[in-house]
Amino acid sequence: MAATSSSLLFDDIFTISAIDKEGKKFDRVSRLYAHSKNYDMDLTLDYNIELFPLESGQSFALALSSTLQRGGASKVDGGDGEDKEQDVWRPDGKGRRGLEDDYDYVMYGKVYKFDGATSEIVTVYASFGGLLMSLTGSFRHLTSIVLGDPIYLLVRK
Repeated sequence: MAATSSSLLFDDIFTISAIDKEGKKFDRVSRLYAHSKNYDMDLTLDYNIELFPLESGQSFALALSSTLQRGGASKVDGGDGEDKEQDVWRPDGKGRRGLEDDYDYVMYGKVYKFDGATSEIVTVYASFGGLLMSLTGSFRHLTSIVLGDPIYLLVRK
């Protein structure tokens, strides 16, 4: 269990307070606004409504991870040459199975901005191929997230 949790950068349950409150801009994308139960975090997230339909008032689990590997984060550094494929996922099911099996909706992106509104409250911004996320709350819960690093967003109902 300790090895799996090392790849998780953040994990909490969110309740959706609103969807598209500024109006719908794209046919298949909506923007949700949610608040977490455990860490008092605010989330704004763009997501594909055809792949993962959600409704206002609904709760979901969200995790941010540095890798999909269950054994925790491992950097491909060419050491012994044994494992050159990091985070192998294939739609035909022949790749390694990882954290994506435990979630309904997965996106891969990059942390592009890290703002500190106060010394206590920070906001992490990530882009998942143009779908954006902002996560705001206490810096204590976001210390593992690093600017410029790739990140996986995993969601389940």
